[in-house]
Amino acid sequence: MYNLIGVVLFVIIVVSLILVLLALLLSRMSLNRHVWLAGFSADVLDFFYLPIKAVFHKCADSRTLDRWMVSLKNMAQKSNFVRTQNRILLAPHCMRSLECPASSTRFGIECISCGKCIFSRMKEDAEMFGYKLYIVAGSSYIRHIVKKESADGALLVACHYELNKVMRSLKSKNIVTYGVPLLNDGCYATEVDYDNLILTMKELSE
Repeated sequence: MYNLIGVVLFVIIVVSLILVLLALLLSRMSLNRHVWLAGFSADVLDFFYLPIKAVFHKCADSRTLDRWMVSLKNMAQKSNFVRTQNRILLAPHCMRSLECPASSTRFGIECISCGKCIFSRMKEDAEMFGYKLYIVAGSSYIRHIVKKESADGALLVACHYELNKVMRSLKSKNIVTYGVPLLNDGCYATEVDYDNLILTMKELSE
């Protein structure tokens, strides 16, 4: 009996390792080309995320894993995102001007279109493409937003770690996500490739 349990556990471990390695390979390949089984591979990496993250943290840059996973999830969810009807755009407060006069609410920073940062333009463009912009300072804001909005799609702007984190969180709420990474990490003065953001919104509207 114990021998049988040992064999079963060994098989489970071996199969799990093979699936993880295959999923990692596909996630890396997704940066440059279309890959099959993107959704399944993303689910595998989500399931084993913490131990894989620990390995990356010791052996490589842990941000690499999040970058690969975001690429994989974008590929897996793009077609579903195109079919969404009620969309929100979630962007980080670290992109706003240090002189921003806008106030903060439970739903994030209320942009007043003062023109001091990119959010004045982003707010207009988001509305043009059918998104409602929310400028958030943490995941607690997102919980309030998804309770308020009946959104089925969320376009995310953030660093790769936050993108992956929010993607995993909103998946449980049946909200389809798509991520646009920031050009730099940090707590302030972060930037996004705005041309790429506009191009992404156009592609997701077709």
